[in-house]
Amino acid sequence: MLPLIDKNKRYTYADYITWGEDVRCELIDGVVYDMSPAPGWLHQELSTNLLGQLFNFLEGKTCKVFHAPFDVRLNYDSDDDSVVQPDIVVICNSDIISGTGCTGAPDMVIEILSPSTASKDMIVKYNRYLRAGVREYWIVDPQTKTVRVCVHKDGKYDSIDYLDPGKLQVSVLEGCEIDMKRVFANLDTTVD
Repeated sequence: MLPLIDKNKRYTYADYITWGEDVRCELIDGVVYDMSPAPGWLHQELSTNLLGQLFNFLEGKTCKVFHAPFDVRLNYDSDDDSVVQPDIVVICNSDIISGTGCTGAPDMVIEILSPSTASKDMIVKYNRYLRAGVREYWIVDPQTKTVRVCVHKDGKYDSIDYLDPGKLQVSVLEGCEIDMKRVFANLDTTVD
């Protein structure tokens, strides 16, 4: 359970680590975002499908894939008090992996939208990932079965919305394709 939060207070990473493992929240620019309750089955199904394809591609390679809960301190070497927990991350520099997550920007981040987190994922986290230098950011919408792929280029994201995605190239992983038809297969978004 999230500790009593004062909406007028800015929190730090030092505060965050005192809250314990059972607290599900993110800290972005000192602001606490509650992540309770746990994601629903649809979110978990999509996450598993994406994770499986990435895991299979990366088996035996240097890059690694991780899923939430996984603490990502994007700019840990500054006075930035942000800790995010993306749904899926790909990290190719093993030096940034430590403890319960990583200290630095992953190469790729995937967020799966839910009604309670959509604006945070599409605006707040989008801007944090951009500033931190995350090279590729995917935003997956289970309701519309669409994917926004954002690739970092010249200090901004070049974004493409895939409205009927088939196989999508992962730009940070040469030769990696994610078959979104398989990811979205057999998902009835009308079921709770």
